[in-house]
Amino acid sequence: MTEPTVAATGADPAQGKDANLVYILYLVGLIVGVTSLVGLVMAYINRGEAPDWVKTHFRFQIRTFWIGLLYGVIGAVSTLILIGFLILLFVAVWWIVRCVKGMKAIERGEPVADPATWMW
Repeated sequence: MTEPTVAATGADPAQGKDANLVYILYLVGLIVGVTSLVGLVMAYINRGEAPDWVKTHFRFQIRTFWIGLLYGVIGAVSTLILIGFLILLFVAVWWIVRCVKGMKAIERGEPVADPATWMW
């Protein structure tokens, strides 16, 4: 078994295990739904005691949930004019990209570059 590597930033990727679990719950939430809520609660609970670089991930995850919910509601309402289906597809891709980017950053022991972004 190999030792976890320490990233160039000096951060230990193992410190981000809770944040990584939230990303996994978010991805599973695309199918199951309720796991996204569990992930949101975990992000809110764990953000206070986490190292600074992991706090950026929790902030990013909290924003991912609420912005995704907003985009999802807009998509659901606009399905009446058919454009909503494209919006919902965009939201699913957007959600996946944000989760995968976050997981890769944790793997490298890096913070989220811009946790306040609305896009990727």
